[in-house]
Amino acid sequence: MENNYRILIAEDEPKLSQVIQEELIRQGYQADVAYDGAVAEKLFSQHPYSIVLLDINLPYKNGLALCKEFRQQNSKVPIIMLTALGELQDKVDAFSLGADDYIVKPFHFDELFARIKVFLKRAESGTIETDKIVVADLVIDMNNKTVTRNEKNINLTAKEFALLVLLSRNKGKVIPKQEIMQKVWDLSFDTGTNTIEVYISFLRNKIDKPYETKLIHTKPGFGYYVREAPLS
Repeated sequence: MENNYRILIAEDEPKLSQVIQEELIRQGYQADVAYDGAVAEKLFSQHPYSIVLLDINLPYKNGLALCKEFRQQNSKVPIIMLTALGELQDKVDAFSLGADDYIVKPFHFDELFARIKVFLKRAESGTIETDKIVVADLVIDMNNKTVTRNEKNINLTAKEFALLVLLSRNKGKVIPKQEIMQKVWDLSFDTGTNTIEVYISFLRNKIDKPYETKLIHTKPGFGYYVREAPLS
């Protein structure tokens, strides 16, 4: 059964991109393949994509440059990086440029398609909340999707915002990594990556680093929490 979702696959490995494309089409999606960065750039400018699968090591223009460019053109389209690079810095670079998720090759196709469905379902729901969350001098406006601390604006990506909201709504409660993965990434399985640690680091740099009072805390072996002072 066809749907209105169109997906861009920017991947230079013909066999891999073909398998992904054929399965997406079988599931009812429209799917375009770009074997290099130049073609991906052109296709992205021509079509309103629902999601982008983006390899880092692309000819002519690499995936990190494209990620930054796509994010500037469209702040909402989900971008999932597909790459053989598994180093922490590669993940940090991808997330800092606006990527929403990161899958290291080789990966299970079921995992990839599960993540695609999660992002599309979330975009379709378009849930709007209308309240504010306040922790000390941190204010999260759920209606306008803005964050301030000490009345200064803090720019967060969609994933950083979702993670901060989860922790702040449960002020003082330790949230296990598995629960974070389920509620922020909608994944019920361990991906084997340190995605959560990377995002916690991003949040600390933006929320805590400029201030003496730290709000984001770790309970080793248990999880993370937001509170004006660490739990004793």
